[in-house]
Amino acid sequence: MDFNQIKTVFETLRLTPPSKLTLLNGAEFTLRHYPPTPPDVDTLILNIDSAEMLAQVKFVLLAGYADSHKVSAVGMAGVTVTSLGEVGGVGLSYPISLFVPSLGEGTSFEAFAEIVAHLRAPDGCPWDKEQTHQTLRKHLLEESYETLSAMDADDVEGMREEFGDLLLQIVLNSYIAYQDAEFNFTGVTKGIYDKIVRRHPHVFGDLELDGVDGVLQNWEKLKEKERKGNKEDKGILDGVASALPALNQAQEYQDRAARVGFDWPEIEDVLDKVREEIEEVKTAENAEQVKEELGDLFFVLVNLARWRDVDAEAALREANQKFKRRFAHIEKNAKAQGRNLSDMTLEEMDALWDESKKLGI
Repeated sequence: MDFNQIKTVFETLRLTPPSKLTLLNGAEFTLRHYPPTPPDVDTLILNIDSAEMLAQVKFVLLAGYADSHKVSAVGMAGVTVTSLGEVGGVGLSYPISLFVPSLGEGTSFEAFAEIVAHLRAPDGCPWDKEQTHQTLRKHLLEESYETLSAMDADDVEGMREEFGDLLLQIVLNSYIAYQDAEFNFTGVTKGIYDKIVRRHPHVFGDLELDGVDGVLQNWEKLKEKERKGNKEDKGILDGVASALPALNQAQEYQDRAARVGFDWPEIEDVLDKVREEIEEVKTAENAEQVKEELGDLFFVLVNLARWRDVDAEAALREANQKFKRRFAHIEKNAKAQGRNLSDMTLEEMDALWDESKKLGI
């Protein structure tokens, strides 16, 4: 880096060089897709020598900064202060340097990891200091379901918040593992980084695959190869979490089996199997047989959902919520009439149910 160049940039900006500064060269953004700089530190990008390079720099920065974020383009013609979204839309004389002020405290992963570690420090939170992987398990499960609820509702603000709550669980568990001399978050990150690269040779290597089906088939081949390299003799389905909800688990089992060719040839075969299982439920002779046949029916219905590209778990959750809304309509009307639900006839409740459907509830 040319430190005289850096000094000149800040003199032009009439700013004192900050105590913390990330220095980057514009060419470093050529193959980037995400900003290579912590957003809670000021960043100076030097030697942006063309409109094309600036467009790439801007594209990468927008993955981490708002398009309204103010930046300064510094060149021979002076300083142009504009928003990140608009930079490049005005006449600039290249080469330029781009000064990107920080987003402020608490916007980098490192800052977040610091406050989580502080919670576990001697001067931290008494509750957090007592937690273990096992005591946090229920919180991870709860946060996962709350995240799914926000996703099901297409609640953008809710998703932003719930993803943060999930991230807290991951970082907190990782720091507990570090304190217990098991692993640290760097190991977590490195492990998933290597796995993504290894399982995407069509992106990070020279393998050519045909569409999504080709990707999934190759994915299963790679995992099979990994399993052979492990000392434990694990099968294709052993990697599916036993704690998954039953519908999720069934669909994942079927997805994985289908990737290696164990699947119905046509959807009509699945529909025939649904009809067959319904008949077997009808002819079941005792409670144990009914339970078994209903299980088979649920399983094949999940297969039908998979064939129709439907998430079976999400479909049932939505059906549950629809039932809840429509039943609430019945309760509301019963209350308005000064009646108890138990005093209403089935016909009366059915009429209110049909009314809720007409109202789009």
